[in-house]
Formats: sequence, structure tokens, C-alpha cells
Amino acid sequence: MKFALFSAAAVCSLVAAMPALAQEGQVEEVIVTARAGATEQRRVEASYAITTVPQATLRLQSPPSVAEVLKNVPGFWVEASGGVGGANIRARGIPIEGTAALSLQEDGLPVQHDGGLGFLNSDFSFRYDEGVERVEVVRGGPSSIFASYAPGGVINFITRKPTQAFEGVAKVEVGDYGYGRADLWMGAVVDGVRLGLGGFYRNSQGVRDPGFTADDGGQFRFSIGKDLGDRGSIDFNIKHIDDNTIFYLPVPLTFDSKGDTAEVPGFDALYGTFAGPETRNLTLRTNSGPFPFDLSRGADLKLTQYTLDGRYELGAGFELIEKLRYKDATLVRAGLFPNTPLTATARIAQAVASVPAALGPVTGRLVYANGLQPFDTAGQNGNGLVMDAFVRQQDIKLSEWINDTRLQRRFDFGGQSHDVAIGFYYADVEERFRQQGAAVLIDVQDQARLLSLTAVNAAGQTVATFTENGFSRYGTQFNNAEGKSKTVALYASDEWRLGSKLRIDLGFRWERIEFTGRNERSATVNLNQSATAADDSAIVGTGVYDLLDREYDDWGATAGVNYQLQPDFGVFARYTKAFRLPSLGDLITSPTRVDARLQGIDLAEGGVKFQRRLFSLYATGFYTGFDSQGFTETRFDQATNAFVSRTEFASTKAYGIEVEGMVRPVSWFDLTVTGTLQNPTLGDFIFNERVAKVAGACPATTDTPTAGADCLRQRDFSGNQQIRTPKISGRIVPGVTLLDGKLRVQGELQYYGKRYSDIANTLTIPSYYLVNMQVRYDFSERLSLFGNVTNLTNEIGLTEGNPRAGQFISGEAGARYYLARPELGRAFRASLLYRW
Repeated sequence: MKFALFSAAAVCSLVAAMPALAQEGQVEEVIVTARAGATEQRRVEASYAITTVPQATLRLQSPPSVAEVLKNVPGFWVEASGGVGGANIRARGIPIEGTAALSLQEDGLPVQHDGGLGFLNSDFSFRYDEGVERVEVVRGGPSSIFASYAPGGVINFITRKPTQAFEGVAKVEVGDYGYGRADLWMGAVVDGVRLGLGGFYRNSQGVRDPGFTADDGGQFRFSIGKDLGDRGSIDFNIKHIDDNTIFYLPVPLTFDSKGDTAEVPGFDALYGTFAGPETRNLTLRTNSGPFPFDLSRGADLKLTQYTLDGRYELGAGFELIEKLRYKDATLVRAGLFPNTPLTATARIAQAVASVPAALGPVTGRLVYANGLQPFDTAGQNGNGLVMDAFVRQQDIKLSEWINDTRLQRRFDFGGQSHDVAIGFYYADVEERFRQQGAAVLIDVQDQARLLSLTAVNAAGQTVATFTENGFSRYGTQFNNAEGKSKTVALYASDEWRLGSKLRIDLGFRWERIEFTGRNERSATVNLNQSATAADDSAIVGTGVYDLLDREYDDWGATAGVNYQLQPDFGVFARYTKAFRLPSLGDLITSPTRVDARLQGIDLAEGGVKFQRRLFSLYATGFYTGFDSQGFTETRFDQATNAFVSRTEFASTKAYGIEVEGMVRPVSWFDLTVTGTLQNPTLGDFIFNERVAKVAGACPATTDTPTAGADCLRQRDFSGNQQIRTPKISGRIVPGVTLLDGKLRVQGELQYYGKRYSDIANTLTIPSYYLVNMQVRYDFSERLSLFGNVTNLTNEIGLTEGNPRAGQFISGEAGARYYLARPELGRAFRASLLYRW
């Protein structure tokens, strides 16, 4: 709370204290995202909240992922600790994971029609490089009118277009964690034809070193375009990504004597990862033969994208805009997913309890699978802990056509004007999804090792073997599905100007989606391929498919009012009736085959905008209400060595305020402040869960028995804080520019308030600060040196808990050991950039 109050007070005091700054000329920030208009519109004139991130900021920060870019944006909660892709991003308390409520775009067209397509978040499908000119991020507002699956906003990466005979930039970057990267972009205008070529290549051991290459690959892009005289333009580009990136997962933690977050002995919370050489290459048993698993593939993306973008003046003031994109992608995600640590003694006792009494007294024996060295149950690795972790691989193939056709014209009459647009959107998506999983018994240390667990009798003879080559269970998960979706949408907008100061912005969208496909049913069987217990209960495909054939449609509308008191000062208000249609990912990738529902969303916002070169302020109040959001957990039950899945539905709401401010009191110093204060809560969230009888009777905490053998327990989480989302977050960036602009040094202080790992709000994720620093030195107009330090103080800031311990009620609440994913440890990077 103190941070938020400080941020708000700082910005407000700057407004009052610096009237002289109004003498400076205004800044022209023209925006193109989430609007359709024949005339230009500056950011300060928009009737919705939008943040722009210029190329100069991007170069200073050198963001390794989309998530890192979005830390510049208030109203967004971003978990960027997982690596290049797969980040959890939430906008204004919208309770949807990943990028499923956001449209990630490149030059105004989605890089992926559905941003949350089940294990394929749209940030996997995009890479930032020097070909990006700037980023525009819209929060709420008209986003859902101009894009599908976008109630939370639109993130638009706008690429460069050549403007000279020959120009370009080359950059070489290195880091202290075996990081190396080279970027290139060059373009030319030859006989009126624009030609662009660029991309990057990157290789890294990773801040959390797995003992093999963590990130390896890059991107290539080529563009060609031409202006059609005064009538318009046409551009075509090709982009190819071939990139392997590691996906970081939670690590083990404990508490110190004060109850604060602390490292587990033997595991470095800032630089450690369970992934390692011993778990890199494994072979899983399945009912269709051996399945090779390669952990070093991480998120292995192969993507080719073709885009056509044209504008043409039809005459009589009408302009036709056509955007067409085809994408073909395959993504293999291979990960080692940890589970709650437990003592080796407890794990041995659990296994021994399953041995038939007829075999007589037995003792558990735990050794390393590679080398058979005994495991010291009292203090191996300084902790004596083990866990059943999960090796899991998803194979996804995606192809899609996306088309957006728009006709727009400005009409002037009676001292008023209407900037009108009518659009047609079409998306044809085809996805193939397959998932295999198994459990491995490992120790708790950096680059964990595999363990073997057996039971021996009094004579020292092995009477039961619970693992095979470190596997404690084959077939923990299985999915095999394919599906298609066809989306058609019609939209319209009108920017109605009533004089020089007042403008009313209206928008409407109707959308329809059709799904077809099939899901293979699964069953639990004994593979009978091993003498151990590891293959006794494997989940496998049955060869029987459930067919998918559904369709949904809905509509949304928005109305905004902007009053421009002065060219550089305005106020606005907006209401949007938004919606989100079911996702193909909901229907073919969920192990519970989620009951897909239409989601109605109410969005309201209002704010003030002031923009000058020496001072700016954007402050927005907002409200978000969901009528029905599905909350799903897939929790591992240690007692049964199996996953348990369930889904419940509830309404949610969030209200708050976002602030962006900048002040430059002198030519060499500036201060930027962004902050969010919000209250994201659940609405009515009451449900019954089944509880097994104990000694033939229902536990005292349950209600009447069901018709079967179980009892019912009522849960009421109404009004609880939404998981993962902090009430308070913010960022302060002081900077100095010296030596006639050659030297730029700035720091970042980021703050994130406490959150909860579970819906019951029993497991707290504590608040934390993060300190970063950036520096730039220009040797000349062409040559620049950049330096970047992240997490300068090595803060163990937790971004998420352990979803596999239960997202409704965490099984790790009150536990001595638990899992969470901290920010990455301190890392240094430096780059040399040359322009021509």
C-alpha cells in the first residue's frame, strides 16, 4: 500500500508543482491499435487506455520475452520468470491464464487467432528483434471489438519499414550466463520498392543452468513492399522461427526462523533448476511402444508465417484495408514438472505400506538409479528430500488462415464528422494435440538425479521394486486430439466528432465460431512390460474417439466519450459489453474436457490524460466483471500416485486505478512512474466436493452422504482475492542523460504486492521488490554500447506457487517445504549496436 500511495502522491504532486512545464511543446504519439479511422489520432486523444513503448526503451531493456516488454504497462500482472514463452499475463484482474484474454499482434493482425490455445500461448509464437519499431498496448477498451479473444487488451508489435536507399542496424550481445546473441535488420528503397531483411540468432546456457544448452535458435524475416502512388500501398513479408527455449518451473523453498522465504539446503533458489543431464534423455513405456523424451528440446518451435498487408483508395474518400496471414507451426514442449518435496523416509514408508503382508516384514531401500549409490535418508544433499516429478511432453501442430478486411471513410457534415469503418474478420484454425507423461523419482538438488526404490526382506532379498530406471509411474497423462475452428466476425466503428473538443466513439462486433474434431478416450491399464510396479497403472489411449461438433456466437459493443480540453489535455470515459467465445484449446487439450461456456464481460473505465515533453500523466480508473469463469486444477495426489482434475465456475470482479507519469524537471534528469492499485475478487463461489468415508462414516466436516459411497463438503470461496494477482504493483524509473546525450543511465525499482497461490487464500505469495539497471553510451551517431543488469540485489521474489499442489486449496499450505517459481537470479548483459 505504501508503494502505491507513494506512486500516486508523486505523480499528483508533480502536476501541482510544475506549471512551468506546460510551456514545452507537445509530444506527437500517433496510435494505430484497436481503432479504425481514416485520420490520425494521438495517444492523448484516445478514449481508452493505451501504453506505447518506443524503440529507445526496448533497446535499453533488451527484453528476452514478450512478458518483459509488458512490465512497462500498468494494469498488467506479468510472470516473466518462466523463460521466453508461456508467461502468465493478467490484465485488470481478468482471471484468465496465459495470453488467453489478450490479442498479441504484429502490425495489427494476430500472430495467433486464439492467444491461449492450450499449452500454446501466443507468446510462444512471437520473438522480439531489431525489426520491431515500437509496441502499442491497449488495456480493455475497444480491444474486443477489433480482435477475437481480447477482452483484456491488444499487444501490437509494429515492425520497421525501410525509408532510405540503404539503412540498417547490427547488434551483438553477450551475457554472464553463457549468453550470446546477434541481431540484424537492414532495408532499402530501390526504384520505389521497399526491401527489408532481418532476424536474430541466440544461444544460452540459461540463468538457471540445466547442464545443457537452454536456449538455441532464432528468427529470420524478409519483407517487400511498394507505395501505389497516392492510392495506397502493398506489403508482403515472410517470417520463420526455429527456436528451442527452456521453460523454467517452480523450485523447492522453505522458511527461515522469521517465517520468511528461504532456500532449501542443496538447492539454489536463484540459479537452480531440477532439469539436468540425468533427466535429459529418457524412454517412456507406452502401449504403442517406447516413447523417446528429450528434455533439452524445451519449447521447440518451428513456425513459418506469411503476411499480406494492403491499403487502397477506392475513390470518393473510401479506403479499403486488407490484411491476410497464413501460419504453419509445430511446437514440442518437453518439461520436468516438480511436485511437493517430501522426506525420503516418508516416501519409503508410503511405498512399503503397499507391500502385501504375506511377504512379511520389509524395509525400503533408496539408491541412485545411475550408479546405485545409497541415498542418505537423513541428509542427502543437505536436505534428505525426494519427489515424484513429472516428465511431460506436448506435441502441437497448428495451421491457420487469418483475414481482416476493412472499409473506412470519413464523412463531414454540419460541423461534425464521422470516421466510419466496417470490417469482416475470418479465421480458419486446425490443431493437432498429443500429450504423454510419466513420473520419475528424483532427489532435491540442482540438476536432480534419478532414484531407485525397492523393498527388501529380513534376508536382504528384494521382494518389491517400485521404480524402473528412475520411473515411478509410466502413463501419468495422455491426450490425443485434433480439431478445427472456423470463426466469422462482423464489426463496425464510428468516431463521431461533435466539434473541436468532443468526440464519441462507438463500436460493435458479432462473432460466430464452429468447432469440429475428436478426442481419444483414455483408460488406466497394466502395460505388463516391466517386472516393476512402474507400469501397473498407465493412462493410455483406447482407440475410441468422442466427436466434437459445436458452435457458438455472441456480440459485443462499446461506447466511449473523449473531451479534449486542450490539445495536450483530455478526459475520457468508456463502457464495453465484451465477450469471450469458447476456445478450441478448451475442447481438445483439457484432460477434463471442460464444459465450454460463453463468457459475458462488463468493462468500464475513465481517465485523465496530459502529455508534454517535460511532463505527462495518464491516470485511469477501471472496473471488470465476468459472469462465469471456469477455474480448473489438475492436482497430483501423492497417496494414489495419480492426477485429480476438476473444474468449477464462478463470477469475478475487479476495480482499480492505473497511473503512468513522467517528469523531466531539468534537461539531464527524468522520472517515470507506473502503478496499479486494484481489488480483484471472486463473486459467488460455492460448490460441493466429494469426500471419502472414514471407517464407514462421513467425516464431521462433511454434509449428508451422496447416493454413492462418498460424502459432500461445501466450500465457499466467495469474495476471496483472485489467485496470483496482486492488489498493488508498480515501477519507478529514475534516469540521467549526460555528456550532451551520449550517456544514459537509469534504474528500475519494481514492486509486487502479496498474492495467493490458491483460491481458498490459504497459501500466501509474499510481496517483493526487484531492482534493475540499464546504461547506454553513444560513441557516435552510429555506434552505441548498452549494459543491462537484472535483479541486482538477488531478490528471491516469488511470481507463482505450485499449481500441481492444488489451485482450489493448496496442499502445501502450512508445509515446511513447498514449491514456487522465483524471479531469475542476478544477470548481466552487454551489447554493441551499429547503425547505418
